[in-house]
Parts: sequence; structure tokens; C-alpha cells
Amino acid sequence: MFEWISSPEAWVALGTLTALEIVLGIDNIIFISILVGKLPEEQRDRARKIGLGLAMFARLALLFSITWVMGLIEPLFTVLGQELSGRDLILIGGGLFLLAKSTHEIHDSLELPGDSGQSLSGTATFGGILFQIALLDIVFSLDSVITAVGLAEQVSVMAIAIIVAVGVMLFAARSIGEFVDKNPTIKILALSFLILVGVTLIAEGLEFHVPKGYIYFAMAFSVAVEMINIKMRDRRSRAITLNRKNPGQLPVREPK
Repeated sequence: MFEWISSPEAWVALGTLTALEIVLGIDNIIFISILVGKLPEEQRDRARKIGLGLAMFARLALLFSITWVMGLIEPLFTVLGQELSGRDLILIGGGLFLLAKSTHEIHDSLELPGDSGQSLSGTATFGGILFQIALLDIVFSLDSVITAVGLAEQVSVMAIAIIVAVGVMLFAARSIGEFVDKNPTIKILALSFLILVGVTLIAEGLEFHVPKGYIYFAMAFSVAVEMINIKMRDRRSRAITLNRKNPGQLPVREPK
């Protein structure tokens, strides 16, 4: 089972696959972070860990059911000349759910601009949040496992890559979640990313190939620009505060 340990090609595949699993898990972390943000503070960390645990379980379960997973690629029926498989139906359903959920979250953010999240937390249940996380974990895991099968031949290599990637995500998930909660503009940007991911899942379900590299580059570029904006706002806010405490200094014009 572990004969690949002496193979350099297998180690390259393991490193590549681990990095890919981490990249593919970014949207999963964002989704989990936004959902657990609706829970009371004392439940968030536990829900975050359980959510990522469910993601790892779903990926490993699908990986060890690889024969069934690859069978999902076979066409089931044809609609308007378009062949649809089990994988296509799962991706389309997951994409629609992601679109609906992200749009709903953006609407809530606009309806309650000054809310700190406590009222929303009161309407969210721990079990309900975990159910939504598990539902999307299956969709993200399906795409991830099919990608892994194309990159590595050894099931043990794929399993180790999944476990290592989830470990990295567990380490980073809390920091990402807290950062998203503290910066409303980042939350809206993250929800916009999830809408983009939802559209991509639907497109892939309809057999339209969307290069993932373009999507993740657009996400990284948008985050970089927003990080610069956050830094500028923080510096301007500190300058205004300093000017109010020391009125003798040069005036700092407040933003409109």
C-alpha cells in the first residue's frame, strides 16, 4: 500500500495534490467561516472544527468509494441535447444552493447594516449550521476527489494529501473567520466569491469548462486590492484620531 514512499514521482504528486487540496478548500473555509459567524461566540470554534472534520470525512469517504464516484460521470439522461450525469446533477444542485445562500447572506447584511451579528446568531441553530456545512462539503469534496484521481494513482497518496490539507485549513480557519467577522467589506467580498463559485459549479455541471486558475487569480487580486483599502482606512483613522488628540498638528481631512 505504501510502496510509493520510495518513488520520487509519488512525492511530487503528494506535494502537488496537497497544495491543490488547500487551494480548492479556500472556498470551503470561507463558507464555513460565514456560517459559523451566525452562531454564539462560544460555539463558533467547535462548529468550525466539526465542519472541517466533516469536509475531511466526506472527501475520504468519496475517495474510498472511488468506483462509485467515477460511475457518477456516466450520463444518466439527456435534456435538450445535453447529457447529464450524477456528478452534473450534484454540481448544479450545489451551485444553486450556494447562489441562494450567498445572496440571502448579502441581503441580510444590507438589511442590518449596524448589526453586530447577535440577532442573527439567535436565529441560527448549531445543528442547522452543521447541516448546511455538510451539504456543501459533499459538493466541494466531489470535485476535489475527481481532481485528485486525475493527479495521483495511489489511494494512500490522495488520502494523505486530503488529511494534510484539512490540517492546514484547521490551523488557518479561526484566523480567517475572525478576520472576515471584523471586516464587513471582506465578508461581502467573500460572499461575492461564493456566488462566483456557485456559477462555476453550475457551468461545470452543464459541461462548460471554466479554468479554475482564472477564478482564483481574480479572487486573489480582489483580496489584495481590498487589503490595501483596509490598510489605508486604518491609517487614515489613526491619523484622524491623532489629530483630534493633538489639534496643534497639521489638520487631517476626514473622509467624506
